[in-house]
Amino acid sequence: MPDLDPLVPDVPALRSRLDTVGYLADDALVTALLLAGRMRQPILLEGEPGVGKTEAARALAALLDTPLIRLQCYEGLSVAEALYEWNYPRQLLAIRLAESRGEPLRDADLFTEDYLLPRPLLAAIRHPGPRPAVLLIDEVDRADDEFEAFLLELLADAAVTIPELGTRTAVVPPVAVLTSNRTRDLHDALKRRCLYHFIDYPDTARVAAIIRRRVPESAEWLAERVARGVARLRARQELTKPPGIAEAIDWAGALHTLGLPVLDADAAGLTLGAVLKYAEDLQAVRRAGLAELVDAEARFDA
Repeated sequence: MPDLDPLVPDVPALRSRLDTVGYLADDALVTALLLAGRMRQPILLEGEPGVGKTEAARALAALLDTPLIRLQCYEGLSVAEALYEWNYPRQLLAIRLAESRGEPLRDADLFTEDYLLPRPLLAAIRHPGPRPAVLLIDEVDRADDEFEAFLLELLADAAVTIPELGTRTAVVPPVAVLTSNRTRDLHDALKRRCLYHFIDYPDTARVAAIIRRRVPESAEWLAERVARGVARLRARQELTKPPGIAEAIDWAGALHTLGLPVLDADAAGLTLGAVLKYAEDLQAVRRAGLAELVDAEARFDA
C-alpha cells in the first residue's frame, strides 16, 4: 500500500516496528504481513491456539496507529451480527412521529444511513482512513459454511451489499486478517482470496524472548525455565489442550506475582492452573510428577 510505504518500506523495517509494539515475529510471518498490506489482499493465518495469530493483527494495527476492528466468529454467527442491523426502535419512533403529524412515510424513508447500525464488517468498510483499518476476522473456522460464503464478496472486492441501500465499497480497503485454529477445513473459494501463512509454535528461545517482552519483571533465567517447561508440557501427547505462548506468558506472570524465586515442583504445583486449562490435563501432569517437568532445570536456577 503506497500510504504505508514510509512506515514499513521493507521486511526489516516491519519486523522492527512489530518489535517496538511487543510482537516478535520471524521473517516468514513478517513477509506475509507485508505482502498482505502491499498487495491489498486478505491474509489467512492458521495454527494451533495460542501461537500468536490474533496478536499479529493487534500488533499490526498498533504499529500503523489505525483502528483494530475485530469480529469474533462462532457457530451460528449471522450476517446481522457481523455486518449491520437496522435501528428498529428509532424507526418505530419515526413512524409514530409521522403518524402523529399526519405525514406520509415511505419504506425508503426508514431504510437510510441514518437508521443503520454498523457492525464490524461494515465498520471496516466505512472507515474513512487515511490509513486502512485492520479487520480481524478471528477464528473463522468456528463460523458456519454459510457465513464463510458470505465473506467472499468482502474479501474479493472490499465491498458488501445491503439490500435496501445497494453495494458499499471501501474507499480505503481494510487490511483483512483471518485466523483459523483448523477445527475444520475452510473452503477453497475463501482460501483463494487470501494469502496464507501457517504459524507454528516457536522454539524455546523465542518463547523466552516473548515472555521477557510481555513480562519484563521476569528474570531471564525464569523466562527460559518457563519456556522449556511449556515445551515439555506440549510434548505430552495425552494433553487435551497443549499450552501456547499465551499460557507461557501467564505462567511467568503468575510466578512473578507470587514472588516465587525458582521454578521447582512446589512452584509449578501452585501455578499450574495458569498454563493448563483442563482438569484432565492437570491430573495427568500431577500423576506423572511435577519433578519431571522442572527438576532437570531447577539446579541451574540462581
